[in-house]
Amino acid sequence: MKPNFSLRLRVFNLNCWGIPYLSKHRADRVKRLGDFLNRESFDLALLEEVWSEQDFQYLRQKLLPAYPAAHYFRSGIIGSGLCVFSKHPIQEFTQHVFTLNGYPYMIHHGDWFCGKAVGLLVLHLGGLVLNAYVTHLHAEYNRQKDIYLAHRVAQAWELAQFIHHTSKKADVVLLCGDLNLHPKDLGCRLLKEWTGLHDAFLETRDFKGPEEGCTMVPENCYVNRQELEQFPLGIRIDYVLYKAVSGLYISCKTLRTTTGHEPHSGSPLSDHEALMATLCVRHSPPQHNPSPTHERSPLISVLREAWAELDQGMAQGRWWATIAGYVIGLGLLLLALLCALAAGGEIREVAVLLWTPSVGLVLGAGAFYLFHVQEAKGLCRARAELQHVLGRAREAQDLGPESQPALLLGQQEGDRAEEQ
Repeated sequence: MKPNFSLRLRVFNLNCWGIPYLSKHRADRVKRLGDFLNRESFDLALLEEVWSEQDFQYLRQKLLPAYPAAHYFRSGIIGSGLCVFSKHPIQEFTQHVFTLNGYPYMIHHGDWFCGKAVGLLVLHLGGLVLNAYVTHLHAEYNRQKDIYLAHRVAQAWELAQFIHHTSKKADVVLLCGDLNLHPKDLGCRLLKEWTGLHDAFLETRDFKGPEEGCTMVPENCYVNRQELEQFPLGIRIDYVLYKAVSGLYISCKTLRTTTGHEPHSGSPLSDHEALMATLCVRHSPPQHNPSPTHERSPLISVLREAWAELDQGMAQGRWWATIAGYVIGLGLLLLALLCALAAGGEIREVAVLLWTPSVGLVLGAGAFYLFHVQEAKGLCRARAELQHVLGRAREAQDLGPESQPALLLGQQEGDRAEEQ
């Protein structure tokens, strides 16, 4: 690779809000999205909430000349909604479905049926290996009483771990998607601290879009303005994050977002705003290492906060499983009593009448119990991983700032040695 090597990468990201039969003007918006992508000719277009595979196939055919490579990530019952279109050949792809993703009995929210996931594409560009990730985390719905907070933190940790373990051979890492996290939310801070990813909005010097980089704005006619009452400017929950390995330097030259409407037609492409980033990769010049400071690592703080949140969620899951267990026990006692009454001939008709709902109660409580036991186990697993990383970080802090990077990266070096 030449010392003056440089690579320019144009990236597009959009949550398409493509729910069949529910999203307004979906077919028209998908058509205009295809026109827009063909007109702009990005290197990568990463999309979320393309819930209809027919919409993907339509875009696949429409974009084939400009984006010959494409992939649709399938998961869950409805699907992950994730897909990608690339100007460059896709060398490898895989996906990871999040262990926890809401509650199946919250049908009106529907996240559990989607199988939320993170998709990975490996591209070879100019001699570099690019790992591009696209994801969509669980929605928030109610910020004041967020019953999904532990699940979303667990998803952010799984996402961070997936990137951590799959990007060891990559020269450049790119993550795009709808994280459903505000910039200062716990999950967002956890993701950035553990992976070392940089936020394009915070890093670029050339930004054009809504104030504070908001990606859901009240000017968009598809946005539910009641959800933005506390945020008059809008909210920023869609991201372009990136980093490069040592010896390479990556920067965001420009970042553009739509501002409630599509630049050419005037109508919104979605209820979210599109992100359009121009990234530049080049050799990093030699830099003098700054003298170490004795400030407490922010990683330790965010790990503790995440551990506490997962611990609370785990306790809640176990509590619901215990309640369900009591209901199962009461239901079985009721069934035994009904069997005795029916066998003895006493109020036989009433016993037979109550039999079906009693069986339904036991089966429903059993399903509820099994789900929340699984939920508690999933949160316990994530908490154990956090506990281990937190212990390593504390050990590094106790040994001093000089030893901290080596200890925190020890696992990565060990994994590299095993691969070689």
